[in-house]
Amino acid sequence: MKIRHTLMLFIAMILCPLTSMASEKVYVYNWSEYIPETVLELFTKETGIEVIYSTYESNETMYAKLKLVSEDGYDVVFPSTYFVSKMGREGMLQPLDKSLLPNAGALDPKMLNKNYDKGNVYSIPYMWGSTGLCVNSEMIDPQTVTSWKDLWKPEFKNQLLLQDDMREVFHMALKIKGYSSNTEDPEQIKDAYLLLKDLMPNVLVFNSDSPRLPYLAGEVNVGMIWNGEAWMAQEENEAIQYIYPSEGANLWVDSYAIPKTARNVKNAHSFINFMMKPEIAKICVEENGYATPILTTLPLLDEKVRTSQVIFPDEKTIDAGEFQTDVGNALPIYQEYWEKLRSGN
Repeated sequence: MKIRHTLMLFIAMILCPLTSMASEKVYVYNWSEYIPETVLELFTKETGIEVIYSTYESNETMYAKLKLVSEDGYDVVFPSTYFVSKMGREGMLQPLDKSLLPNAGALDPKMLNKNYDKGNVYSIPYMWGSTGLCVNSEMIDPQTVTSWKDLWKPEFKNQLLLQDDMREVFHMALKIKGYSSNTEDPEQIKDAYLLLKDLMPNVLVFNSDSPRLPYLAGEVNVGMIWNGEAWMAQEENEAIQYIYPSEGANLWVDSYAIPKTARNVKNAHSFINFMMKPEIAKICVEENGYATPILTTLPLLDEKVRTSQVIFPDEKTIDAGEFQTDVGNALPIYQEYWEKLRSGN
């Protein structure tokens, strides 16, 4: 019996690692609160692939972490527009195998072949949205906050929430100055920085990790917000209003991409293809409040969602806004001024 017991333990020791190795996984690194837990569970149920899920609060954080990984890294990441081009140019992403992504056929052509990734070599759009103004109408009259310039009002001293995002904050000042938010002109970037310095006494907090929460808690009543966060906030408090600024909102696309150091490339493609199923995209839109590029999802959406200007702005609003693009060699200039701004210099 003792010999048999020892033999069984030996066999178990051998088999356990093999069983563990045989378990299929996909390592997903995404923005906070961006994929409903239900969706991840449905993916595992359908494919048998376990999702190892981690989150970040900014493109910069995601980029810095991936820079430190030399092998066995994340399988799927979600960079925003200009980071797709930056990471692709720096060899951090691998080309997608379109033959493994049949559901991509339902993508809106208007959201494809953008300057940041011509031919969608490295990326497939996940969701798109905007950054605009947010007001608690119980505390502040929304009619008095219709422009980015309104955030500079003296009465808002130490009251504002700004997104903790360099390009989005600079977008405000650049548009007020009449410049493109994608400018590479050092003097224009400096002008925007000087204008933003004047705004700092009004800023209470920078937040890109669930920015709706300070509004819902009554900690702030005015500032910036992503449209999806505003949508979720309105579900709890109708007084939270989302406003497209007169100078134009900041428009962006977050995309699926597979890092060069991915450990499970086939599983990464399976995950991306699953996420593009119309019924799955529906769940994401209705919970997160961002627009989907999956055309076959639109008829499935609840009417309240499908007709929401917060989620799906009209063409006039889109034309007034500006999509982020790569600023190339000007990025270090932005970063230098951003660090000065955040440090109070």
